[in-house]
Amino acid sequence: MSASKMDTANLFDAPRGPVIDANHTLHLSPENTLIRHNGIEFRSETEISQWTEMNAALHDPEDGKEIAATGVVVSCKGDRHQGYKVSMVLMNLSAAHRARLSLLAYSNLA
Repeated sequence: MSASKMDTANLFDAPRGPVIDANHTLHLSPENTLIRHNGIEFRSETEISQWTEMNAALHDPEDGKEIAATGVVVSCKGDRHQGYKVSMVLMNLSAAHRARLSLLAYSNLA
């Protein structure tokens, strides 16, 4: 058996999930995020402490614009082997962003 086989299944690639940049802003893709009327749920490979306040940048799948919000992690359940399910409540949203999130929450994307 040869040890020179290439990893064609991409098993060793970094997992896809939220990206946190240097400004502590969480960038979430629409395919990995569940939008609720007052917050979001997403999967993470790393644990995020409860009550952690973060900036979140959500990318609207309809028009591609970014919705910036501040959120607080209210739940983080799971383990390091299977990943974590993170629930975050969004705060201080403008009326336009709140209306857009409500539409997305009750659309077929939620």
